[in-house]
Parts: sequence; C-alpha cells; structure tokens
Amino acid sequence: MAMRVRKAVLPVAGLGTRFLPATKVIPKEMLPVVDKPVVQYAIEEARAAGIEEFIFVSADGKESIAAHFSAHPVLENALESKNKSAELKLVRDASVPPGAVKVVIQREPLGLGHAVWCAKELVGREPFAVILPDDMVLSQTSCLKQLIDAHAQVGGHVVAVEDVPREHTSRYGILDVASDDGRLAKARGLVEKPQPDKAPSTLAIIGRYILDPSVFDELDKHTRGAGNEIQLTDGLNQTMPRVAFHGLRFEGTRYDCGTRVGFVEANVAFALANPELAPSLRPLLERLLAK
Repeated sequence: MAMRVRKAVLPVAGLGTRFLPATKVIPKEMLPVVDKPVVQYAIEEARAAGIEEFIFVSADGKESIAAHFSAHPVLENALESKNKSAELKLVRDASVPPGAVKVVIQREPLGLGHAVWCAKELVGREPFAVILPDDMVLSQTSCLKQLIDAHAQVGGHVVAVEDVPREHTSRYGILDVASDDGRLAKARGLVEKPQPDKAPSTLAIIGRYILDPSVFDELDKHTRGAGNEIQLTDGLNQTMPRVAFHGLRFEGTRYDCGTRVGFVEANVAFALANPELAPSLRPLLERLLAK
C-alpha cells in the first residue's frame, strides 16, 4: 500500500516577466483571479486533498507569498471590532496552521528539476506532491485529490495529463505511452518539449505531480537537459526502470495562468463558476462580445 501523501512542493521562484510591469514588485503568484491570488487556489486544492505541509521554493523578494498564509492579527482585530464577520472569515480561511508553511530559496533559476531538488531535505523519503500554481484547474473534485487517490491504487509516480494539439507538444513534457485504459496511461518514458513530428504521443503533463522520493536520487546528479536546465522529466525518466509511472486524465478544466490570455480566461471561468457573480457577468460578457 502506498504511503500517504502529506507534503506539497510549490515552485514559485520565477520572475513573472510575461506580466511586467504588474510583476515588478508583486509576485506573479499573488496576482488575483477574481478575488484570490493565484497561489491561494493551489493551496486550497492541496488542503482539499489532505496535504498538511506546504513547501514554497521561492526567491528573494517574494516573501509576501508565504506571508499571505499567516495570521494577520491587526487586520483580524479591525474586522472583528467592526463586526465584519464575512470579511473576517475570508481572511482566516486564507491562513494555514502555524508551521505548515516552509520556505526554501532557489538561488539560481536552473529549471523545474532543480526547484524540486531544493525541497529535498524538507520532503524527506516519502511520496510528495508538486503543484505549479500557474496551472489552475476548475473541477468538482480537487485535481490533486484525484491524483492522490490514483496514487493510492498504483503507487510510483502519478501525474496529471491531458491531450494537447500535436502542434503544441513542444510546450510540454510528453508521455511515451505503454498502455492506456482511457483514464490511466502507463508510460515507458517521457520526452521534454518534443517537436510535433518527434512526439511519441499528444499526452502532456500539466502542473500536478505525485512523485516517489527516488526522483531525488537522480536530481542529486544535477544533469543538464533541454535549455541547459535540470529537467524534472529527465530525472523521472531515469527512475522508470524501477518506479511505475502513470498519467491520469483528470476531471476538470485546466487554465494556463502563465500566459496573459490564459490568465484572463481563468478570471472569466472562475467568475462564471461563482454563483454570486455569474448572473451579472453573463449579460456583461454578451454585451462586450456584441460590440
């Protein structure tokens, strides 16, 4: 039986250059989708999956990310004194228990594999989740919970996957599929950002992973791959002879908040999923589209 997944690693060290000048001072992960920062959605998804410890792989100048999840006594007292109970609940719901957030600094931007490796000592030798906050998933059941449930069945590495247009394979890690039952695809290998004519499939990894700690043994080698970076997919590939690897087709819709268009799309989709906002927003969108 697979060990329970208790810890999640969130790489948040990027500079967010696609969103300048908004991200000159504000971390990209703190930009709001509707009324919450992007990173809060990731933490809420993880908490709904039973994650107890959140490890931010961050950079200098991004202290506001971890601070967002701490208690804010001055603000809470002010809201309480004014009987603003709804606002007080929103603030308290954003906090996580003391000690649940850990931060490790990634000193150099050497790729996703290196970011995950930075969390090695805090993770230890147990299976763990990796969440890329840029990928937001709107679903009935937490995407990460879906992965954890699948991991409890098959163990090893389990990642969230979706079929992408073949012309987009060069943007993703792509599975070389050995078998596929329509929900879980077992992989014999991974290819990082292959050109469309070289891609072994169109099944792409998105930013949700449950990983066996054996991946750290490979990341320890600091082998450079595509883009002269330490690629997580390369480390996972090296573990495949001894660790099972499955891609899960998850229930839900993924939005890529790493692009400006994807960020706007996520704002619209999450607002339409909010019963308080949707009735007013739908006619507004119709008017804008009619122009």
